[in-house]
Amino acid sequence: MTGRLFRIRGLVQGVGFRPYVWRLANELGLTGWVRNDGAGVIVAVNGKNWPKLKSRLPLEAPRLARIDAIEDEPAEVSGEGFVILDSEPGEVKTAIGPDVAICPECIADICDPASRRWRYAFTTCTHCGPRYTVSQRIPYDRAQTSLAAFPLCAPCGDEYRAPADRRFHAETTCCPDCGPQLHLLSADGQVLAGDPISETLRLLRDGKIVAIKGLGGFHLACEARNAAAVAELRERKQREEKPFAVMGLNAASLAEFARIGNDELTMLHSVAAPIVLCPKGDAELKGIAPGLAWLGVMLPATPLHLLLWHEAAGRPAGTDWLAEPSELLLVMTSANPQGEPLVIGNDEALERLSGIADAYLVHDREIVIRCDDSVVRAGPAFIRRARGYVPVPIQLADDGPTVLALGGYLKNTICVMKGHEAFLSQHIGGLDNAAAIGFLEETVEHLLAILDVRPELIAHDLHPDFPSTHLAVRLAEKLGIPAIAVGHHHAHIAAICAEHGINEPIIGLALDGVGLGPDGGAWGGELLHLDGANCERLGHLSSLAMPGGDRAAKEPWRMAVSALHGAGFGYRVGGWIKQYYPTRDPGPLLTMLARNLRCPPTTSLGRWFDAAAGLLGVRDLMHFEGQAAMELEGLAAQYGPVAPLPDGYALLEDGAILDFSPMLSALMGCKDDAAHGAALFHATVAAGLADWAIATVNRKKSPKLKGTKIAIGGGCAMNAVLMTALRSHFDAADIELLEARQAPPNDGGLALGQAWVIRRMESRESL
Repeated sequence: MTGRLFRIRGLVQGVGFRPYVWRLANELGLTGWVRNDGAGVIVAVNGKNWPKLKSRLPLEAPRLARIDAIEDEPAEVSGEGFVILDSEPGEVKTAIGPDVAICPECIADICDPASRRWRYAFTTCTHCGPRYTVSQRIPYDRAQTSLAAFPLCAPCGDEYRAPADRRFHAETTCCPDCGPQLHLLSADGQVLAGDPISETLRLLRDGKIVAIKGLGGFHLACEARNAAAVAELRERKQREEKPFAVMGLNAASLAEFARIGNDELTMLHSVAAPIVLCPKGDAELKGIAPGLAWLGVMLPATPLHLLLWHEAAGRPAGTDWLAEPSELLLVMTSANPQGEPLVIGNDEALERLSGIADAYLVHDREIVIRCDDSVVRAGPAFIRRARGYVPVPIQLADDGPTVLALGGYLKNTICVMKGHEAFLSQHIGGLDNAAAIGFLEETVEHLLAILDVRPELIAHDLHPDFPSTHLAVRLAEKLGIPAIAVGHHHAHIAAICAEHGINEPIIGLALDGVGLGPDGGAWGGELLHLDGANCERLGHLSSLAMPGGDRAAKEPWRMAVSALHGAGFGYRVGGWIKQYYPTRDPGPLLTMLARNLRCPPTTSLGRWFDAAAGLLGVRDLMHFEGQAAMELEGLAAQYGPVAPLPDGYALLEDGAILDFSPMLSALMGCKDDAAHGAALFHATVAAGLADWAIATVNRKKSPKLKGTKIAIGGGCAMNAVLMTALRSHFDAADIELLEARQAPPNDGGLALGQAWVIRRMESRESL
């Protein structure tokens, strides 16, 4: 046989891979064909140059492609020329790509007055545009997307069928004659006259709030420099102090307000185009990120967003204007009533955003699945993994049964493990309302559909009352498969093991808010020993009482009173409270603590952060989850590194318990310099955690514990100041620190860890 059959696996559909193969085959004088199938791309070639094809395939692939494997075998290949065939059905073993930012070529099209796509808001090609949010299932063909409702006109059809064109089989391609259309609607849903882009810009400059339909849902937008408009948006959205993200044309436009280094710039200009957290600059945008040291910034990722800046620049021809600073800065925040899922439909927007938006910039292309903006920090570290990254799989070290994991309660995501890949869903959020639970159910259905899988096992959190647990049990009963509970903090460390391919025993620090432990307690500062499905608790932080239960997690002053009382400083509470929170009465709390009434204990590191923030007078009441800790982190970053407090912590009970109460007296002495106190707290916590973990590693060293590695996961691992200090301590001790890099370290990565654990339970039971 002189022919060869290639099977190419990975992210090779919807990225221009077939025309790439077509061009390469023709250049090498090969005959044959290429087509998509359920597992990737199949190529059949005839000719003596097939070895050159094999060697060049992975070297010159399109920028959005990812080749995981190329298999080849002899084959009989007949026919003349090289052709591209229609997709072949079959078992789905590949995923579609994520939504990606507009490419330079498409930007040039919309900025060219001679182009058919001049100022067209839905310009796309095989190198850019939506994929995940318009796809219902795979193979990734136009008929399976929401663009099926827009038949191609003759010129677009010619491009679509021409292998040499960059829009060859670009499933979302279209033009003003055949594609989606923009409309600007008034608050009561009436179409407003005039050009939708220019009228939207006029409204924004007049201080109005406009709901703008993007790729995975609507944004609420207003002028970021207009403090009154920002305040009005906060009032209408009932978002008192939670930070907003700001969109600017380029880094130069944002430089006054954010320090954008090389790492941040790389992420901003990546195909994912996420929101990037940057240290604040010399100037501050009032009301955008109050009390925080970081500002979330983003660049226009879609033609629709970019056209607002094009309009502001006076509709210039060409692309030179893109390098110039622009005064236009827009708040771009998720369009959802407080705590509810992102709005995606036009009618839904008019109903759910009534009273929030003054106008609606909409289009008639359906969004199949909600997908919020991703948020990242240089490291890289995910704060929220969504648009631009989902559904790119995380590669696993091992194969195993297909698993569906449903995550936790806050920052919920789900995960499907299939073969050697883990598919983590977009951010779903807190499951504290019916709409959010409905979004969870939609996401499960959609992810299983686009992967074409039926799970063999379902994983969920140990907490029996989480909506994700209830759904797991219902689905398991429906499918006739097991639903298995996984400990919250076991899953946090397991998620790190999953992405780093760790199979050997490892020690982990689970640094978190609160999660249910196997003993029924509220864990959150745990030293664990993981050996696959087995998790042993080696130690924990000293307990803090939470006076009033969950209420204490929202009121740092309560945690400060608790910490002082627990350390034997109850007699100092009165003087301290008069200084910092004179309207608060600590008497009832001290009585509750003395009698141990409604004061459940927790080992949570997050509650120690709250106690420190309360003690330093940073904040007595939180308006969003983690606010006190974020402000404390910001103060520490502002102050800079300090030496840890000597004797600021204690290892008790042969090193099983780490107690931070020895530093409380020193923190009380920082009454005139909260930033110094915050820096001292971070440095002392990092030193204590490192000493605790290193001592345990030294005790646990055995043939079963290979090497010296420590995994750190949980919500507190998102604290950049803390993690920087911990890296330094572990580097000095020659211990490798494993951190979350492909998933968030907080509950956004919990489902990944859950799936990893029950795969190992299954493999252990099968032995």
